[in-house]
Amino acid sequence: MGTIEIRSEAIEHISGTIEHKRELLASINDRIWEFAETRYEEARSAELFAQILEQEGFEVERAAGGIPTAVIGSFGTGSPVIGILGEYDALFGLSQEKGLSSKQPVVEGGNGHGCGHNLLGSGALAAVIGVRQYLLDQGLSGTVRFYGCPAEEGGGGKGLMVKRGLFEGVDAAITWHPGPANYINSATLLATRQVYFQFKGRSAHAAAAPHLGRSALDGVELTNMGVNYLREHMESDCRIHYAITNTGGISPNVVQAEAEVLYKLRVPRSEQLADLYERIVRIAEGAALMTGTELVIRPDSGASELIMNRTLERAAYAVFQEIGVPDFDAAELEFASRIRTTLTEQDKLDGLPSGLEGKALSDRLEPYSPQDHLVMGSSDLGDVSWQMPMVQCYVASMALGTPLHTWQVVSQGASSSAHKALLHAGKLMGLTALKLFLHPEVLEQAKAEHRHKVTGRSYLCPIADDVVPGPVKR
Repeated sequence: MGTIEIRSEAIEHISGTIEHKRELLASINDRIWEFAETRYEEARSAELFAQILEQEGFEVERAAGGIPTAVIGSFGTGSPVIGILGEYDALFGLSQEKGLSSKQPVVEGGNGHGCGHNLLGSGALAAVIGVRQYLLDQGLSGTVRFYGCPAEEGGGGKGLMVKRGLFEGVDAAITWHPGPANYINSATLLATRQVYFQFKGRSAHAAAAPHLGRSALDGVELTNMGVNYLREHMESDCRIHYAITNTGGISPNVVQAEAEVLYKLRVPRSEQLADLYERIVRIAEGAALMTGTELVIRPDSGASELIMNRTLERAAYAVFQEIGVPDFDAAELEFASRIRTTLTEQDKLDGLPSGLEGKALSDRLEPYSPQDHLVMGSSDLGDVSWQMPMVQCYVASMALGTPLHTWQVVSQGASSSAHKALLHAGKLMGLTALKLFLHPEVLEQAKAEHRHKVTGRSYLCPIADDVVPGPVKR
């Protein structure tokens, strides 16, 4: 059922609508790129999406679910309700001038869209605009909904949106991600939890009266040491990362009275989070005992593992086959070639599909071959995937081999090749959504598959009830 073709008139209609909005969508993308706002600080980005959605005839909810930078735009009535997910948060420390093949920050130490979420949000907007116009012109019932999701990068925005009921009643979700290749994602991601460990001690003169001090920084360091020993005794697919967010100061002759470390732990299945988390907590508690300091634990965010849906993946892949991949011109290939000169040989080789050696940009759709395997990363898409069938598409927007979370992604994020990718992604997602409107049997099959995969398992949002959405503590 998932391979049912979309009529040519529908392809032309949605593609034509999106192409008609080409300049608007490219300008929105570039403005989001310029804003470069990080988790839960995306006020200008969220407002821009809200304004454009209203102009395009959507009913808009700002600060959805009490989350200041979450936006929902809805059009239509009744079932099915298809959600198309957009993001718009940037990353710290990746400021970069656009269109350059050398590292040159716009603002030293500033933010940058190193994961392409400016494209992700703009492409999702393109999709809902295309679907809305088709539903309107054809007089079809059903609801298409744009979800403007904040704080994917470490903030668990979608998990909070799920927790606050914003996805209730949605039948299926579709999203995409910019990258160096064209494919339908068929691999799951790791569940994750993020937590602060803050140590409070007592300052003292480090030479004259060290016995009077209780070093909070020692508590952080002992925690890190203990967790390093833990790594030998956990499952091989688990991951633990940390960042010291407060060292207690820059004076070595003062015993540090406060220090803090932020931990991120990842596991293949949500059920494993509690055990690994408790083991790390006990290590931190032991560090506090050893140093005579007070430990304050502050949960931050998290995300569940991705529940795959082969029915929706096949449906999206069939659409991808029908519309092909973006077609890049000589200038775009030349810029991508210059970007590739900045990459390491390992960058160029890692994940490069066979047969694309020597190319600057992908010119083909990768075969769909679903396998039950893990990608060693995490996304708050996982929390949405527990609620309904979901599919994620990847469309080539950057030079082959470009690693995410780098200045090279930022440099390419407002280029003409990136604009082509977001428009193509909009068509791909819009037509996949339309397939669910026109062929309810495909949607029913996807929902049946989803019910089967979550039966016997309980969804537990990894974000604590008392977490208030906000920026990273700096």
